[in-house]
Amino acid sequence: MNAILVLEQALNGLQFGLMLFLLAAGLTLVFGIMDMINLAHGSLYMVGAYLIATLTQVLGSFWLGLGLGVLGAAVFGVLLEVSILRRLYQRDHLSQVLGTFAIMLMCNEAVRMIWGAQPVALNAPPTLAGPVELFPGFSYSSYGLFIIAVGLLVAGLLYLLISRTRVGMQVRAGASNREMALAMGVDVRKLFTGVFAVGAALCGIAGGMLGPMLAVQVGMGESILILAFVVIVIGGIGSVRGAFLGALIIGVIDTAGRTLIPLLFASLMSAEAAANAAPAVASIMIYLLMATVLFFRPRGLFPTHG
Repeated sequence: MNAILVLEQALNGLQFGLMLFLLAAGLTLVFGIMDMINLAHGSLYMVGAYLIATLTQVLGSFWLGLGLGVLGAAVFGVLLEVSILRRLYQRDHLSQVLGTFAIMLMCNEAVRMIWGAQPVALNAPPTLAGPVELFPGFSYSSYGLFIIAVGLLVAGLLYLLISRTRVGMQVRAGASNREMALAMGVDVRKLFTGVFAVGAALCGIAGGMLGPMLAVQVGMGESILILAFVVIVIGGIGSVRGAFLGALIIGVIDTAGRTLIPLLFASLMSAEAAANAAPAVASIMIYLLMATVLFFRPRGLFPTHG
């Protein structure tokens, strides 16, 4: 198996894993602090991508579109939390699942009404259009490297926010023991609105980063939402560190598996059998990993205490 191919797929997995982390971080904090299952989280990713794509076309600048689109996604998330989701906090998980699933469907239809059923184009900035030679004989997409850099930067800033600030201390306290945080005077309502705004902004960043690589289309949030839930189950609910590690693991396995497993199967069996078996095996690998982690560590790799 070609070492260059393995390295390329590892970088692809890293960039996808970092974008998964941006989605999973907000989702795991919402679940950890308020015990809230939010199936509409993927809709924030979709709305952010559409806003960035539209603003980029109108303003003629990817960077302005990205900044304003992320801000718009954060505002949309806050409005959604204040107007609807806040009423679901005290309900049981079934009510939360049904309520947020309905919001997801309404967001899909609203996007279809505003932007139409066809995908919307979002192109990478021209300065990042070409490849970069990392070493002799190996070049990689400059935009892919930009995604990795942005993902690492945002992950670092989020780590500093959670671990080094007073607000971060309150977030960790709420995720670890919500009742005790309330007893100590933490305004969980304002805290959760802030967490939801940050989570929505992270979704917007992920949507803007992945938009030029994946299609900006109706329903784009559903498939990536499933992966985000897998990430927080593996990492541990409420744990940002677990979300980071879980996202990297899932990103590398999902991306590399879809390329390397077909090559491996092709060397072991007939071309027809490999073509049938390899995609199925690649698609279930992450779920097998999740089942294995849950068997040995039912609360995930890095669970919060409480």
